[in-house]
Amino acid sequence: MISAIHDTLMPLIIIPVSPTAPPGSAGLEKIVNWLAWLTTLAGVAALIYAGGKFGWERWHGGAVESPKIILGALVGGIVATTAGTIMNEIVTAKPS
Repeated sequence: MISAIHDTLMPLIIIPVSPTAPPGSAGLEKIVNWLAWLTTLAGVAALIYAGGKFGWERWHGGAVESPKIILGALVGGIVATTAGTIMNEIVTAKPS
C-alpha cells in the first residue's frame, strides 16, 4: 500500500531541474572566480602567518594558538575549493 502511494505521489512532488546559466552570467562567473582566487590567497596568507606565529610562540614560550589558525585555514580551504562540487551534487542529485 505504501509503495502504491509512493509511486503515485512521487511524480507529482519531484520537479525536474536542469540548471542553465542565464544570459549575461559571464560577468558574475568572473567575479566568483576572482573571489575563489582571493580565498585561496587568504588561505595561503593565513598559513604563512600561522607558521610565523608558531615559531614566535615556541621561541618565547607563550601560549600556542597557531594550530587553531592552521586548522581554520585548512578547513576553510577545503570548504572553499569543494563548494562548487558540493553545490553541483546537491542540485543535480536524483532522489531514490
